[in-house]
Amino acid sequence: MKRKIQPDKALQRGLLEFAAQARALAYTPYSNYQVGAAVVAKSGKIYTGSNVENASYGLTVCAERNAIFKGVTEGEREFVALAVVTANGGSPCGACRQVAFEFMRPDAPVYLADASLRRVRVFTLGELLRDGFTPQKLRQGQKRAKANRKTTKP
Repeated sequence: MKRKIQPDKALQRGLLEFAAQARALAYTPYSNYQVGAAVVAKSGKIYTGSNVENASYGLTVCAERNAIFKGVTEGEREFVALAVVTANGGSPCGACRQVAFEFMRPDAPVYLADASLRRVRVFTLGELLRDGFTPQKLRQGQKRAKANRKTTKP
């Protein structure tokens, strides 16, 4: 059953404006695809990030991860909403979805907008990443592996 999100319009608008400002700071000499992101922490503080490309493409860092990591390095451990602004309203990549899943609840809103901020789509993080990998799932797997090692020892 799909749950309809009732977005907080003031939060949505504010986060999208911060993300748009961050987008202007993106370093994208190779793709020319600027992305800006903003996350709001449970504390109420907002952190922004933009994508930063590198000539060695694998070292490029996305805006969403930059914003989340900035908050984490400031002591935040939980974020309640994420906004992403691109030229065409693109969605976060898989790596960014997984990083967000580490620090956000599956029901947290994710606002995606084009550069004009007129075309906005709203999802929950859980809709963008169904059955994401969590620290709890990691611990469960570690416990099972440990139990299996004990029962299979000669």
